[in-house]
Amino acid sequence: MRNIIKDRQIVADDWQIIKLAEGETTESVALPEGRIIVPLAVWQARRETLLSRGNVGVWLASDERPEALKEDVATLPVIAVDFPKFADGRGYSIAYNLRARLGYTGELRAIGDVLRDQLFYMQRVGFNAFATREDRSIEDALKGLTDFSEAYQASWDQKMPLFRRAQRPVQAAEQ
Repeated sequence: MRNIIKDRQIVADDWQIIKLAEGETTESVALPEGRIIVPLAVWQARRETLLSRGNVGVWLASDERPEALKEDVATLPVIAVDFPKFADGRGYSIAYNLRARLGYTGELRAIGDVLRDQLFYMQRVGFNAFATREDRSIEDALKGLTDFSEAYQASWDQKMPLFRRAQRPVQAAEQ
């Protein structure tokens, strides 16, 4: 069992991410017992069966729209967003839209090419769980959540920009 970062702690991950192998279809892919996170296409093809299990999450590819899950956000315990490579930032928008526009409150997990340098910014748009690359230190990645003590811009985790939060002394008008 691998570890992930969830809610700023390193925890054991008991969810299995399902991916389609070459030649598999959404209907033929094996869905093992236990907690699984399936691709959006599998969820859409087998939704009724998967809903009855109750221990199923969905992962979105970077080119998929979060609105595809708008009817299900209240029932999904985990939604993962895949980052196919470090430089692909579309997952940030997906996460923000899941939280801000669709009202998702469950675990929002970043998967794929997830590195320490991204974690601070990922949490700002709503991610609270991170499956970092296995070839990197998860302990070091955890430190990435606290790389900066303050954020200037408004985002999911801080609704007001710094200039609105900062107390400035009032200066008397010059005469």
